[in-house]
Amino acid sequence: MTALKYLGGYPPALLDKVRLLIERDELGAYLEKRHPGRHEVQSDKALYAYTNALRQQHLRNAPGIDRVWYDSKLDVIGKALGLHTAISHVHGSRLKARKEIRIAALFRDTPPEFLKMIVVHELAHLKEAEHNKAFYQLCEYMQPDYHQQELDLRLYLTWRDLQATRSA
Repeated sequence: MTALKYLGGYPPALLDKVRLLIERDELGAYLEKRHPGRHEVQSDKALYAYTNALRQQHLRNAPGIDRVWYDSKLDVIGKALGLHTAISHVHGSRLKARKEIRIAALFRDTPPEFLKMIVVHELAHLKEAEHNKAFYQLCEYMQPDYHQQELDLRLYLTWRDLQATRSA
């Protein structure tokens, strides 16, 4: 039985369908059919502009973002795919907070829906710290098919791991 570590909370019927795709070696073709293209947001500067445009479109009242970049170490550390931080430091007699978003470097070579999903997820943390109902409602507001894209991303990560074990 294939271990599906990225799909832990999904119903058994769905997991059975995923296992069947894996057994038939059709998961990659399924993903390629659903998400045929790759995005063009390759540099940190372009990622910042992309993220800030989404923030302006959906979260005008949210705090600004000081830095956004692709982090090559991120998917190794605790299997995080994105990370938002607020770094506080004293600036004269005032306390300033820098808001930063790091996106795992593996998203440089993914379909645009996956990049948008992870950026939307991290932007939602500007308003909602916890993964609660309000958080996911905000994600759905910014990307109406958020939950489907999250599932597809988890399938992509599963496929990616399978490819790595086959080539090892």
